Amino acid sequence: MIAKLTGLIDQCGSDWAVIDVSGVGYLVYCSARTLGRLVPGEAASLVIETHVREDHIHLYGFLDEAERAWFKLLTTVQGVGAKVGLGILSVLSGDELLQAIAAADKATITRAPGVGPKLAVRLLSELKDKVATMALGPVAVLDGEASPQSGASGAISEAVSALVNLGYSASDAYSAVSHAATKLGEDASLEELIRGGLGELAPRQRGIS
Repeated sequence: MIAKLTGLIDQCGSDWAVIDVSGVGYLVYCSARTLGRLVPGEAASLVIETHVREDHIHLYGFLDEAERAWFKLLTTVQGVGAKVGLGILSVLSGDELLQAIAAADKATITRAPGVGPKLAVRLLSELKDKVATMALGPVAVLDGEASPQSGASGAISEAVSALVNLGYSASDAYSAVSHAATKLGEDASLEELIRGGLGELAPRQRGIS
């Protein structure tokens, strides 16, 4: 299996690039976000997800492990194939996806090509608990792969972990802290996020929508 390619970008298309590795050109399908960082004639290194089927072998390229992990997670949802997965990543960054899933924001998810209302609901439903675990502890976890959290994301992670330690579920804690972070802004402290998260959870406990 090919896991990484490093070489010169030979050419780029609407959803693909050809990377020349020692004279061999590899056709790699990428999100628009990744393609926007590739320049023909310049060197690049792409993390690769290899899909082997009876009738083809397709290579999907990503600038970093985080984007590949999101791709793998998205494509676990029924109805989300490789093309739709790349389409979602073309429109939404990892942080935007986290926020949309935590807030059950169907409108944001349907901005991606190929994602209608029904598929958006399925995505939000199936990924809510999986994504919530990403906010626990000092690292974010996607499909078993970890990456450091820092800045605002790190504070959110710590706030969620604190609420989970108080007995709230991971999905409820992440949703509450995400809403609080949106209201408080990116400079919010850990203490403010915890208080804001608790404030979001209080009406839910009383049964107020």
